[in-house]
Amino acid sequence: MSELAADIIDTFETPGPPDGCFAETVTEIEHYSDRLFRFRMTRPASLRFRSGEFVMIGLPGDRPVFRAYSIASPCWDDTLEFYSIKVPGGPLTEHLQKIRPGDTIWMRRKPTGTLVLDALLPGRNLWMFATGTGIAPFASIIRDPESYEKFEHLVLVQGCRQQADLSYAQSLAQAVPDDPLVGELACGRLKLITATTQERSAMTGRLTTCLTDGRLEDAAGMAIDSARDRAMICGSMAMLKDMCDLLVGRGFVEGSNARPAGFVIEKAFVG
Repeated sequence: MSELAADIIDTFETPGPPDGCFAETVTEIEHYSDRLFRFRMTRPASLRFRSGEFVMIGLPGDRPVFRAYSIASPCWDDTLEFYSIKVPGGPLTEHLQKIRPGDTIWMRRKPTGTLVLDALLPGRNLWMFATGTGIAPFASIIRDPESYEKFEHLVLVQGCRQQADLSYAQSLAQAVPDDPLVGELACGRLKLITATTQERSAMTGRLTTCLTDGRLEDAAGMAIDSARDRAMICGSMAMLKDMCDLLVGRGFVEGSNARPAGFVIEKAFVG
């Protein structure tokens, strides 16, 4: 369960799939550590979503708990991928982390969210700031051809506690060049920058600290400029607040689906 997927919980007293839900089948699971895993499941033929949106998912039961999960696969993919943290005793992830291929997952029918390209004004470079499993919506965006049509460069920045927590992001970045749809588009245009807070690495410190002292921009080989750049933020509440303050201080204006601007955050996960 993502530390971002805060307190969006619905319960249903019904033995079967609730009205407005799909019943989908788990097809693949990969455990990165005792804290993190990803899984794939079948995609409903009628589902349409924009890369970066999230859905509510849960497990079958008499009183199932549903929580918000960003879709990590791009909008064109024929399966759905999700990236999750394991929460000991969590009402959903205590059981979700034990799923196997063939198991059933319930998913509510309507995707939504603010981390979409439509909420940003046209720009040259797209910066994506994530902590922990907040990288999930960006995993979708960096595999969407539209991202490379709208921006010259994509900079994906992830902060985690330890280097082992960066495995998912690193595997994504390594796989994108070989992607049959976006591989050529992403060549030389996608950059992954990582930082850790509880273990020494090439970049150690909170993302906001690394931005303030210039290390993020040095690693990207470019400065963040509100006149030409756009940004997306997804992570812990503390990071969201501090990163928003930093961007606003640099002249960025927060946007939305209704009023596109310079940066967006995923408010649904702030609790």
